[in-house]
Amino acid sequence: MGTGCNSPAVYQGLGWFYDRYWREYGEAAAPALDRLVVARVPRGARILDLCCGTGQIAADLTRRGFRVTGLDGSLDMLVFARRSAPEAALAAADARCFALRPCFDAAICTFDSLNHLLRIADVEAAMRNVHDALVPGGLFIFDINMEEAYRREWGKSSTIAEPDHLCYVRGRYDAERRLGVTEITTFRLENGWTRQDLTVYQRCYTRGEMREALARVGFRDIEVQAAKALGVEGRLAIGRVYFTSRKT
Repeated sequence: MGTGCNSPAVYQGLGWFYDRYWREYGEAAAPALDRLVVARVPRGARILDLCCGTGQIAADLTRRGFRVTGLDGSLDMLVFARRSAPEAALAAADARCFALRPCFDAAICTFDSLNHLLRIADVEAAMRNVHDALVPGGLFIFDINMEEAYRREWGKSSTIAEPDHLCYVRGRYDAERRLGVTEITTFRLENGWTRQDLTVYQRCYTRGEMREALARVGFRDIEVQAAKALGVEGRLAIGRVYFTSRKT
């Protein structure tokens, strides 16, 4: 865990699974993003989608007339993102160390992506990079999982069985270390059956830690809202909050 985040190699081979089974986040989060992004950013504006995954949200925003740049550390995820969002500009980049000129009117980082950075110093580095990429007055919107999510959801497991693949997902939460652990085992039928085992970690941060990191970087007008209050429903709303802030 000394690297401070999950290595991009951790996600290699996960793109197909993410694209097929975790794209539900984009639909569930639509009410929140409509209120926090679409209603507050003019059509045609430039939006940075940090940790864009397989591109569902980038695709939706481009369809709405926004100019989207998507960054993700996983080349595997970007393969699927290019199919989902062909009109978006997509590139591989580590959230902690990318640099873009200040041309974006807003930036988003969704689906608890910042929880995947396991040190607050790395979260702050990502925030600083976003701050540098925004125009003055630009918005930064992101969501994170709070402890309620880890305590209620991370102890669960699920199995998916299809003719050409099998997926077993199990999780646990280490409350002492404030660390959520998700273990994924997949079997896929591609010229014979192949097995892959992945372990993905998330750090449980507090509202105070996020607020302080945003302020240190230079963001102001910081607001925090529960996902449920923004119209997100179902299990993806449990323990999820959205932060909005502005570059002064």
